[in-house]
Amino acid sequence: MKRYCLALDLKDDPALIEQYEAHHRQVWPEVRQSILDAGISELEIYRVRNRLFMILETSDSFSPEEKARKDLENPRVVEWETLMWTFQKPLPWAAEGEKWQLMDKICEISDEQ
Repeated sequence: MKRYCLALDLKDDPALIEQYEAHHRQVWPEVRQSILDAGISELEIYRVRNRLFMILETSDSFSPEEKARKDLENPRVVEWETLMWTFQKPLPWAAEGEKWQLMDKICEISDEQ
């Protein structure tokens, strides 16, 4: 199992943030299925103000590149991502068109250490 942690910002507008959250309370079935089909077993998104943090638990065979390629072939996922862009804004250091930025793990504490 792999874990990916990613960050992204929302436009700092309370009405837009509420709309974004409302969409995520009812993720479109095709989008949900594309996530599961890609080998993502669990996806969580957290928010503080306008900063988002997403945690993905995936199969060992999960490939972010393959997921991105398949997403481009799925009209409903493309429609969802286009809609989400109306609420999202890239982090200041993101390249043109990049959304979610992979975070680096800097600390881990576990009872197994």
